[in-house]
Amino acid sequence: MSNDSSSKLEKWRAKYAALVIALGCLYSVIIGWGENWILTSILGLGVIVCGIIGFCDIKRFITSKAKNGNF
Repeated sequence: MSNDSSSKLEKWRAKYAALVIALGCLYSVIIGWGENWILTSILGLGVIVCGIIGFCDIKRFITSKAKNGNF
């Protein structure tokens, strides 16, 4: 049972981890807007980079499922 749960957790983490980090960065950018422009810039870049990585991860997951016929 715990093996199945950890397997699902690992699949979820591999698929959505970058998007969760991007959302965390976006939240920090919105909260800290105007207080520290250097940190806001770095976190804004983090939103862009992690969002792109997350999008590519999901796209890769969908295409691999389509190739395997599990979709």
